[in-house]
Amino acid sequence: MAVEVKPEFRKQQPALRKLGQQVRKRLAANPAVWKVPTEEAEIYAIADFVSPDECQRLIKLIDDVAKPSTVFDLEYSDGYRTSYSGDVDPHDPFIKKLNRRIDDLMGIDPTFGETIQGQRYMRGQLFKAHHDWFHPNTSYWDFEMGRGGQRSYTTMAFLNEVEEGGTTDFTELGMSIEPKPGVLLLWNNADLDGLPNHKTIHAGCPVEKGVKYIFTKWYRAEKWN
Repeated sequence: MAVEVKPEFRKQQPALRKLGQQVRKRLAANPAVWKVPTEEAEIYAIADFVSPDECQRLIKLIDDVAKPSTVFDLEYSDGYRTSYSGDVDPHDPFIKKLNRRIDDLMGIDPTFGETIQGQRYMRGQLFKAHHDWFHPNTSYWDFEMGRGGQRSYTTMAFLNEVEEGGTTDFTELGMSIEPKPGVLLLWNNADLDGLPNHKTIHAGCPVEKGVKYIFTKWYRAEKWN
């Protein structure tokens, strides 16, 4: 069954399609990038993108800013996203360097990138299945469309070994990705036509033993502010 294309998605379709073409070409030319074998979404991975020392440094920064995670219209008590998270200082020289590395990998205008957000999952904590792209008819739609618009790409790095659980599952693709320290996972939130890809729905599964640290950096269709 075809997915209905909402009129609200058409406005930024050309920008998302162009950005997708640009990043697709850049990643294809990078021998360090591995494309996940699926035709239903564009998902990539890079091993050792973050060094062990950088992982430890990021973990400390995340611990300093971590607080109960939020999901726009939902409260922490709803149990939809039970991790702790926080934005790291974008002016920290270390974070500036990391941002430049991700920007260079993607070939996206740095002004399109959001602040890096760190996340910590303790035992039992999770993030239920969700899309990173924004849905219309929500309280935050107009606000987000006015400060960069739709999310184009997601980049997410795993920072530590998780004793058990804590996989990232793309539920519509039947794909489960184990957290491996230093690995950068990234995906296009749009399809080849520049429309939000429903197949990118994913979940941060519960940590069953130990703790899980990651960071996420999202990009928009336009300049983020």
